[in-house]
Amino acid sequence: MSLVYSEEQRLLADTASEFLMAKSPVAALRKLRDEGSAEGFDRALWREMVDMGWSAIPYPEALGGLEFGCKGLGAVFEHIGSKLSASPLLSSIVLGGSLIELAASAAQQAAWMPALIGGDKRLALAVDEQPRHDPAASTLAAVREGAGYVLNGSKLFISDGIGADAFVVVARTAGKAGERAGISLFLVAADAPGVQLTTMKTIDSRNHACLVLKDVRLAADALLGAEGDGFAVLDTVLDRGRACIAAELLGATQALFDTTVDYLKTRVQFDVPIGSFQALQHRAAWCFTHLHLARSAVMAGLAAMDDAELDAGARARLVSLAKWKAGDAAHRISREAVQLHGGMGVTDELDVGLYLKRIRVLQASLGDGDFHCQRYGEQCSAEA
Repeated sequence: MSLVYSEEQRLLADTASEFLMAKSPVAALRKLRDEGSAEGFDRALWREMVDMGWSAIPYPEALGGLEFGCKGLGAVFEHIGSKLSASPLLSSIVLGGSLIELAASAAQQAAWMPALIGGDKRLALAVDEQPRHDPAASTLAAVREGAGYVLNGSKLFISDGIGADAFVVVARTAGKAGERAGISLFLVAADAPGVQLTTMKTIDSRNHACLVLKDVRLAADALLGAEGDGFAVLDTVLDRGRACIAAELLGATQALFDTTVDYLKTRVQFDVPIGSFQALQHRAAWCFTHLHLARSAVMAGLAAMDDAELDAGARARLVSLAKWKAGDAAHRISREAVQLHGGMGVTDELDVGLYLKRIRVLQASLGDGDFHCQRYGEQCSAEA
């Protein structure tokens, strides 16, 4: 298992860095925030990302993809994090599109994959029903009615939900909350009768939504995969997303660390740069160590998702480790960045606060530290 990018992946990373620096610097996020953009991203920028092939990275060639794997995605997401770039790459491609790839029928794939890869349509995953992420806790009900289903319930924190063409809704067709059996996946059109969508405000000024389904009637072909057996494929896709979020956290943390070190070198107090003070050097070295531990964990998580020889438990363990360590390092270093910038660190004038807010949302997305520590422990116990 390689913990470094290949030459092709490094070239992709370099291309992503140059493109985002030119087209989507942090100032672009400020502009979207100040304008109150409902979708939270620039459609023209997303079209350019699609044209560069980013929307095809994770999929097999048979479905029109580039088959570049999670490490390919990680190379892009690391720079998305470093520039605080907003796009539906995670929501529509990594999560929604991967569920179509892995769970959908041939007819469903033919209807959706070209549109997703071409950027003509967007999907959003509706999984969480409470602030703490837990896909097995889903209670949104899908009840049989004739050949179809009737859905009732609500979902929260749907990333890029505003403007999505359809949702992949995690619903329960059997069992009770906490059980993995009985989880099913449904495609629900955004304009279907009974669908209500409202904006949720989050501190990172991104597109998050709340979805309420009231007697939403679906035909049998809205079901993805087999009824009641959706958890395994859902968990695999969520791990793809978690690995990408870990890479985004790593990129944001690296950028914040670099900014802070530059500040220590240029901020003068008592006629010398404050970076010459040994106490601050120790704090910077502590941050550096945690950052590189996180990088190793993230690369292992990305590589695990691409390793067909690993079993599902081993992949889950390494991805949870990556998500936890990336979030832990981001939490530690973002706090240090604010403190080491002094009073300026809490002002909107600096980008430090924007990174801090994005990091806090990413830490909670698809499982916070407590969730992934528990999941890691469960996987270790299962293999003992």
